[in-house]
Amino acid sequence: MARKLSLLAQHMANALPHSLLNGAIVPTNDARISPLDRGFLFGDGIYEVVPVYAGKPLRLTAHFDRLQDGLDALEIANPYSRARWAELVHELIASNGGGDMGVYLEVSRGAGKGRDFLPEPDMQPTVFGFCFPITPPKPELLARGIAAATLEDIRWQRCDIKSIALVGPVMLKMEAKRRGADEAILVRGERLAEGSSSAVFVVKNGRIATPPASHERLPSITRLVVGDVLDALKLPLEVREVRRGELPAADEIWIASSTREALPVTSLDGKAVGEGGPGPVWRRVFDEFQALKQREAG
Repeated sequence: MARKLSLLAQHMANALPHSLLNGAIVPTNDARISPLDRGFLFGDGIYEVVPVYAGKPLRLTAHFDRLQDGLDALEIANPYSRARWAELVHELIASNGGGDMGVYLEVSRGAGKGRDFLPEPDMQPTVFGFCFPITPPKPELLARGIAAATLEDIRWQRCDIKSIALVGPVMLKMEAKRRGADEAILVRGERLAEGSSSAVFVVKNGRIATPPASHERLPSITRLVVGDVLDALKLPLEVREVRRGELPAADEIWIASSTREALPVTSLDGKAVGEGGPGPVWRRVFDEFQALKQREAG
């Protein structure tokens, strides 16, 4: 198990040298925000993570759509137009050398005069962004898959908002690690919610299912990409509530996220999923996902 965890850890990376701060590209080590910023004091803000391949963001418009939905939900004014956001993202990518990377974008409500739960009127949002390298999963990881633990979802009731207040997922990931797992698969009672930082797909007898959008789940962009991959493969996807009892009986389970793409879960709660290795449906999805990335990156 430790070997699996170390292989997944190799996929993580430190921030690259240049960041975005309030419309300017600055050295990451020099970026500073006020300690009175509401993102720091309250977790009062929204974030996005955009995968970039060959210097080109994947599904940037969809990420901007979700960013706007989150800002609207929190009643934070969007500080930039779509065109300006796109300029800034491409400037940030170029300043870090292009190639394959993840772009983290955060918009907080901004800094006030003190600490009051009610925001001050007409606050100026704080915008911060940075990049980090992303690399393809190691062949050993793809051959073995990852381990997951089933945990009760302890997060708040508006998981459809991509809030920067992430202490719930942090606690869940820590508990999953204590159980020797790479990811937590979350349930609410007898229903599958999602992963602690991923969408979840379940395969049984060749039928693929994933839970529908709701306040309990983030509207995952990568889930939409996987849906496009399944369409290309002419594999139908059932969007429906998935029962907790379907997980241990599944032939395959996958997780999907912006920087991990689609990974097979081969062990759940210490027991083998299916035959204990990456399944044939996932393999087709993974290969087509790589082809889609190449097509969209040109």
